[in-house]
Amino acid sequence: MSTPVSASDPGSGALPDSVPADVLGVSLVERLFGRAGDQRPAYTHQDHLAGVEDTVTWAELVTRAGVVAAHLRRAAEPGDRIAIVAAQEIAYPVAFFGVLAAGMTAVPLMDPASRGLGRRLAGILEDCSASLVLTSRRVADRVREFVPAERLVVADELSGPPAEPVLPAPEAPAYLQYTSGSTRDPAGVVIPHRAVAAACWQASVAYAVGPDTTCAGWIPFFHDMGLVQLLCLPAFAGCRSVFMAPLEFVHRPQRWLRQLADYPDVFTAAPNFAFDLAAVEPPPDGLDLSRVRVALNGSEPVRPETVARFQEVFGPLGFRREAHRPSYGLAEATVYVTSAGEEGPVSAVFDRAKLAAGEAVETEGGQELVSVGRPVGQQVRTVADGRVVPDGTVGEVWVHGPHLGTGYWAREDDTFDAHLEGHGGWLRTGDLGVWHRGELYLTGRLKDVIVVDGRNYHPHDLEVTAEQAHPAVRRGRVAAFGVTGEAGEGAAVAAEWTGEANPTEVRRAVLRAVSGEYGLTLRDVRLVDPGALPRTSSGKVARAAARARYGDARG
Repeated sequence: MSTPVSASDPGSGALPDSVPADVLGVSLVERLFGRAGDQRPAYTHQDHLAGVEDTVTWAELVTRAGVVAAHLRRAAEPGDRIAIVAAQEIAYPVAFFGVLAAGMTAVPLMDPASRGLGRRLAGILEDCSASLVLTSRRVADRVREFVPAERLVVADELSGPPAEPVLPAPEAPAYLQYTSGSTRDPAGVVIPHRAVAAACWQASVAYAVGPDTTCAGWIPFFHDMGLVQLLCLPAFAGCRSVFMAPLEFVHRPQRWLRQLADYPDVFTAAPNFAFDLAAVEPPPDGLDLSRVRVALNGSEPVRPETVARFQEVFGPLGFRREAHRPSYGLAEATVYVTSAGEEGPVSAVFDRAKLAAGEAVETEGGQELVSVGRPVGQQVRTVADGRVVPDGTVGEVWVHGPHLGTGYWAREDDTFDAHLEGHGGWLRTGDLGVWHRGELYLTGRLKDVIVVDGRNYHPHDLEVTAEQAHPAVRRGRVAAFGVTGEAGEGAAVAAEWTGEANPTEVRRAVLRAVSGEYGLTLRDVRLVDPGALPRTSSGKVARAAARARYGDARG
């Protein structure tokens, strides 16, 4: 299959910058129902608490999704939003593909296992005006607490003859992907069927995913990365998906490692913190990770120390450094934007002061950043003041391609229709980045940038320095943000800590570390109890919410 290549796209090399037209014309529904006679395993749920595995074949999945579609077509109208509030089990893909087959718009959401998630879920259900809520037997009682009985459907209790699928138009909405809310209130990105097809093709090319691949992992299905990597991409490529619930990984990270070792030609994906967590405890006896072909590291900043530590621990057990693929994506782009290639992680050390001023200059002893690679099937630019900036200059990352969503549900927003290089349809990501030696490096968030005395500081940099300042500060549990007080603009840090040290000593250590590294005197260092920092549904620290909770400036 030949595709045009743009030599003008920074960092594209020999990679295609457009998606073949024939890919965009075939929906995920058509691909799935084309396997009605396929008896190969499709999705496997590993339930470690019960000690069992549940597997559905492609043929069984088609039938069960058709049963859900038949019910929905009797109970709702074409185009209606149908929320999915189920546990991470086989019932979830059955419900999701059933909604798509019914010609309706899926809204993949989380199991309301906690009060905080329940409040967030209720807000999203109101925002999207879901006609019905599909759930699973396992969590139905929890969902009944806030969903009226007449709107609730238990997907794995339905029966009857399956319906033939409704073949959607490419621009028809397939699902609403609600953002995690790390920098704003959750908003539903409208993802059309052509964007799903495009994103799956991009990922299949970037990570060489084919029928023999095993897509393995634990990322929640309501998260864009989990939805595409564990649900949509397997249906696109016809490969097997093996998954577990996120909490099963969090409670015992070794389960993920064992999963990766037990299956062939593995493609897995996880945020940076998961690679850190997996390397803390001694690996299981006899672990062999030589069959892990790609381990995508994304969804949050990729740290060079994490890449090095993971390789140190698991390299001797067969994990190839080239398999570690730092990547970049976001819900507004369905998921995929850039990724490292077959060479694996690439990093560079930049002058901190110049980087803060918007210029990427390599130096010794500066700030090491890990590249997020190059794009496939799209155009990616760095932009300032409405113009593309040259290599080495920091700008906002803009993206153009058929994988983009069409906007936020029921909201007026120009994020998806910026104009550049003579045409519209560019997505303004809000992320800051720089092209350097053909690689894209992310440097921060446009809205998160802290400005003090005319200098820019990126919260992630301050957070990493703060968490390394004292052993009592919990790793990955720090939020840095700007504050305003009588002394003007400043910066503050809120950090979860273990309580196993003198708090004054911990605060001083953080203040000294940030001052020594950046010449910045923090306005405040708040030490909070474990779990007190607000987090998004995908587990990231929610800076905006942390600022609202702890950002009253002192001094």
